[in-house]
Amino acid sequence: MNDSMIPSPSGTTRFLAVVGDPVRQVKAPMLLNRLFRDEGIDMVMIAVHARAENLETVIRGLQATDNFHGMLVTIPHKFSCCRFAERHSLCVELSGATNALRRDPDGVWRAENFDGIGFVLGLRHAGFEPKGKDVLLLGGGGAGSAIAVALLESGVERLYLREPDEPKANELLRRLELHWPGRVRKDQSKSVTDVAIVINATPLGLQPDDPLPFDPAVLAAGTWVADIIMKPAETRLLRLAAERGLPVQPGISMLNEQIDCYREFFSL
Repeated sequence: MNDSMIPSPSGTTRFLAVVGDPVRQVKAPMLLNRLFRDEGIDMVMIAVHARAENLETVIRGLQATDNFHGMLVTIPHKFSCCRFAERHSLCVELSGATNALRRDPDGVWRAENFDGIGFVLGLRHAGFEPKGKDVLLLGGGGAGSAIAVALLESGVERLYLREPDEPKANELLRRLELHWPGRVRKDQSKSVTDVAIVINATPLGLQPDDPLPFDPAVLAAGTWVADIIMKPAETRLLRLAAERGLPVQPGISMLNEQIDCYREFFSL
């Protein structure tokens, strides 16, 4: 499509939002607006910076807007935004978190979570098959909880969870245990050396002076290291792991693999 064929926003344009606090790190508007441009879809996505104290006002305002098509949700609102939808997928029910909401044809709002699906697809496309493996997941937040569900659905042998918020960790493990009894554990001190992959699903790495979520020097040769941080594209954790010859998985792959999921979910 040449520039003269690229649609400009008009009175018929519908819009999507990605809602978070902060939003400077989000990549979805860049990826989806490129798709809209290339395929001539009369839609745009904007980033909406909503602080926790204003979240309900922002979300209810968006939902009351007739040309609003739906939203993606990022940190720290993935748990809080579940209450803005009446219909929840199984992943949302188990993880307690959502990263996508849409208005169904009957006007009722539906919540889904594609973080875990995108993460597992990214691993498989890179050559790592989770089925039958032991994994260590650092972080049981909005993305981490969805990744836990998707990994268990993909057939991992055992999932170890390291989450410093004890009530949050216990509640997530309780929900997961109901569906996958005997396959979820709290992290043990030796877990990091006994697993096939270690996944950082914490915010550690967003800032250059953040401490490492763990030291990749303790990992055995061949252990995969994955990080869900989008910006920077290469976190210090991934750089150190790669320097030690370990296979690494950057955060952007999780988002790239969700694009087709968004297309279907939002009927693009």
